Amino acid sequence: MIGNHSLLHQDKWRIIDQSGTGLHVSALYSFGMDDTLCALVGGGSAPATVRTWVHDKTIVLGIQDTRLPHLEEALEFLRNQGYRTIVRNSGGLAVVLDKDVLNISLILPEREKGIDINSGYDTMWELIRIMFADYSETIEAKEIIGSYCPGSYDLSINGRKFAGISQRRIRGGVAVQIYLCVNGSGQKRGEVIQQFYKIGVGGEQTKFAYPVIQPEVMASLSELLNLELTVEQIMTRLLYAIKNHADYLYAEPLQGEELTLFEAYYQRVTERNGKILNLI
Repeated sequence: MIGNHSLLHQDKWRIIDQSGTGLHVSALYSFGMDDTLCALVGGGSAPATVRTWVHDKTIVLGIQDTRLPHLEEALEFLRNQGYRTIVRNSGGLAVVLDKDVLNISLILPEREKGIDINSGYDTMWELIRIMFADYSETIEAKEIIGSYCPGSYDLSINGRKFAGISQRRIRGGVAVQIYLCVNGSGQKRGEVIQQFYKIGVGGEQTKFAYPVIQPEVMASLSELLNLELTVEQIMTRLLYAIKNHADYLYAEPLQGEELTLFEAYYQRVTERNGKILNLI
């Protein structure tokens, strides 16, 4: 999937960088944004879009996490650790967001034949390999047992996971989302999720097999590459990588009717989240 055959190669790429502004808003904002962009890109009124976002001290839960037998106690633990909690509308289980975790969303239009699930994952994996091609370390895509939110497209170096990928599909648009642990301790993030599940399961038998977290298999890119990296540095790498796969690249926030559409999607994800967590 290199060159013109890659889904990374688009006539136009629109950039929406919210890696700074997102620190001050709920992560629900980002899921509303990606739903909006899926509808716009899928409907042909916006080009393929790459959006970056960062939210501080937030645990994003999957639907299965809300079925933990001792969910309230587990949520109370997270609150006491200073974390906000939301439930996302794409697949997967609990993940940690903080100021050193960069999220990237690729919003792609489905062509006549569509984009299959693996193609979406492969496109993001390809992008990350391009971004770090100047390092000798091999970035693998395979499930890392003991990681939080495990999946077949966990990205790892030497068996330690630094990123996870999920997908969301709406109205002909595909949002491929990745979280990149840029800096900080992957193990400490893993310990938070380990304790969340320990409290949430409470030693009971559950129909769903929640992951048994081994915090030491989680790491940040700074730890794995043995250098201090910042979100801003990763942003620069991302923009260079996208620039080399576009005939035209431009930055533009939501405009006019796009903002009206966003308000509707944001309200939808907020209400849904509140109902799931019994907050409203």
